[in-house]
Amino acid sequence: MSGEGRGDDVYQPDGSDVDNRPTDELDPENVLDEPGLDDILDTGYSPPEKPLGVSKYGTTGEEQLEGESLDQRIAQEVPEDDPLRAAEESAEDGDAVEDAEPEDNGPEEDEAGDRRAGRIEAAGDPVTSRDNRVLGRDVGIDGGAATAEEAAVHVQDEDGDDGRP
Repeated sequence: MSGEGRGDDVYQPDGSDVDNRPTDELDPENVLDEPGLDDILDTGYSPPEKPLGVSKYGTTGEEQLEGESLDQRIAQEVPEDDPLRAAEESAEDGDAVEDAEPEDNGPEEDEAGDRRAGRIEAAGDPVTSRDNRVLGRDVGIDGGAATAEEAAVHVQDEDGDDGRP
């Protein structure tokens, strides 16, 4: 039995097929790297909505030979917005920065309560409840580790002056 070759000893590839790779491009249907490839002929061309550069100087042969003057080039340029210049111009017009309305930085004092609510848990067993109402109870602040949604909830007194509950 020692004279017989095992399966691994019978066939040993010599590595001659390593350089035997295709030199042309692969068909997009056979490429495994990019699954969303379409056939090259199936992709369409969408022209721009309006012709670009038709109304600009230098589209005709005569204009190209003549050349464009510096004044024409400067007239085509669009300056960038300068926020400092805009602030100076508005100050000159009488619109001072102090006269600007304040930004909205959240609810006004009368819209939210003074005390922050704590963690909110379900007040009943949601499995046995057949109502569409969702009830919750405040179980207190948990060391300030509240989510942003929980931190936004404030307690408002029930006896409000404006008639709201």
